[in-house]
Order: sequence, then structure tokens, then C-alpha cells
Amino acid sequence: MKHWIKSAVLAAAITSILSTPAFSAQTIKAVVIDGYPARALWVQEFSNYFIPEVNKRLAKTGNYIMDWQESYGGSIVKPKGVLEGVKLGLGDIGIVTTIFHSSKLPSQALAAVTPFVAVDARVVAKAVDEIAREFPAVQNEFSKQNQVYLATGVVLDTYQLFSKKPLKTLSDLKGSKVAGAGMNLRYLEGIEGAAGVRGGLTNFYNMLQTGLVDQAMLWPEAAATFKIAEVAPYMLEANLGSVNTKTVTVNKDYWKKLPEEVQKVLQEVAVDYRDRLANIAMERAESSRAAYIKAGGTIIALSSEDRQLWVEAIPDIAAQWAEDLEKRGEPGTEMLKAYLAKLQAAGYTGLRDWSAGLK
Repeated sequence: MKHWIKSAVLAAAITSILSTPAFSAQTIKAVVIDGYPARALWVQEFSNYFIPEVNKRLAKTGNYIMDWQESYGGSIVKPKGVLEGVKLGLGDIGIVTTIFHSSKLPSQALAAVTPFVAVDARVVAKAVDEIAREFPAVQNEFSKQNQVYLATGVVLDTYQLFSKKPLKTLSDLKGSKVAGAGMNLRYLEGIEGAAGVRGGLTNFYNMLQTGLVDQAMLWPEAAATFKIAEVAPYMLEANLGSVNTKTVTVNKDYWKKLPEEVQKVLQEVAVDYRDRLANIAMERAESSRAAYIKAGGTIIALSSEDRQLWVEAIPDIAAQWAEDLEKRGEPGTEMLKAYLAKLQAAGYTGLRDWSAGLK
């Protein structure tokens, strides 16, 4: 009897050993930062899609578990501080708003220096991201900031002009102060009497409310999310174009310590996140316009003649951008031509040929 019990205990022990994994999953902590609030579209989707998707894919092998710490809305950095925050290791992963960093990340202004071409977030996101993978100069800019580039994000279908007073023609902008962020302020340089004022999405409402500016350049989804109709009840539908403004990056020191499996999953999900953001931006474009109108807004279309006058009045910012990159030893001219070719292949030819001024 004792021999039988010992055998049974031994068999149970062997079965237990064979059915128990030889090791437990490794937990990896990841601090994600963005200065924008959680209600911002790209932040919402990072929480609701990116993180769960990474978890789901890692669960297939069970080798690694991510311990996410999400810090948004200025808890660690302000909107303009994400690049520096990730560089210093205040965050392991960040959503960098690239329009704030034209001197450190000049290549990221590619879509911004070619307005009045494409009004499709999906096309622009894919094209800019492909350029980033085809031209090492793009990723080298992030590397100099101690970061690894994962993917480009486009969250706006097209910039429009939101105003405190009705606008019907370009001449109505005479004497106006217009809020913008980054390169889009240069769109105003050819318009007589219009002055650009630098700002950001989180303070456009206050800038309009206090009278610091008369108009702001943003897109309908953001206007609905940040209740812009309350302070700027008129939208001038100019269709300035879609622009990339977000890039997911990882601290380089943190990246080097990550297992190859985790790196691969982060890279793959970042591309899917890119496409998801762009699709949502386009899906919400019409509903956001409806929401703006429902909130008291009025939409006024700019005539095709005035749109042509506007694009022709803008300085040759594309050629200047390319030339500046060439001075840095980067292939700005080649990048610009390649980008415009991608847009044209997708069916978008602009009101102006931004490659015409290239040397």
C-alpha cells in the first residue's frame, strides 16, 4: 500500500512538472507619455488600440507581459515636451507632435510644406511613413534625439480656418491674427494683412476666447473635440490639406534592452496604429463637421478662384525646405520628389506643383 502511495505521489509530481512552464513570463515596464489630454483622438487610440493590441500579440507566446504606465495631459510633460521627455528617459514611449520641432526634425515637415495637394489622412500617413523607411535621414533625426522611430501618425483630414467672424474671401483676412502651429503659419505669408500667431491645440480655445487671435487653423474633428464652435462659430472651408503631426517613438536606451520579440511587436502594431488613426480621421471628418454645425457653427466654402490665389501666394516653402535639408547633407530634393510621386500615384495632384522650384 505504501509503495502504491509513493508511486502515485511520484507520478503526480512528474505530471505537475511536465504541465508547468519551465519559466514564467517576463514583465516589462513601459511608461507612455504625451502632453495632450486623454480625450485627444491619438491618445484615445493609443490607450484603446495600441496597448491592448501589443498585449494580445505578446500573449500568443506568453514570453512577455507589458506593465503599462500611461501619463498624459501634462502629468509628466507638456505637449511640446514629449520629444525632450523621451530623449531624457522621462518616458519610454512617446507620441511626439513633430510640428513643434522643425529645427530638430525638419524632415517631418514634408507634408506641411506641400499644402493644397492631398486631403486624405490615409494617403499622407502611408506616404510619409514610406519616406521615413526609404530615406535613412528621417530616422537619423530621431536617433540624434536618442529615439527610435516607429511610425507616422496623421490625425487630420485637412486643415481649415475657424473664425470668430464670417469669412468668405481671402480679402476678409486682412488685419486678422491667425493661430497656427509650426509650418502652417507660413501659409499666411502671402495674404495681405494676415499675421500668424504661434499656438497649440490645447490653447486655441483660450486664444480665440480672449481675442488674442481672430482665427485658428485646425481640423473639424479637433474643433468638435475641443468645442471650438463656442468661440469660433465660422469655418472657412479652404481644404488646405492633410498633414502628419504625430510620430510614435521609443527611447533608444530603453529599446536596446527590449527583447527582439517585443521590439518586433511594437514595430508591427505601430504601423497598424498609423493606419487605424488615418482611417478614423477620415471616418470622423463628415460627422465632425455635422457636430460643429450642431454646436452652432456655420461652414462657408472658399471659392476655387480664391483657393488658387492662396496657394500661389504662399512662398516656395517646399523648395526652401528641400534646400535646407540639402545643406544638412540630407536628400531633401529627392525626398520631396518621391513624396509628391506617391501622392500622385494615389490620385492626388495639387493646385500647385511644389517640385517646380527645385534646383
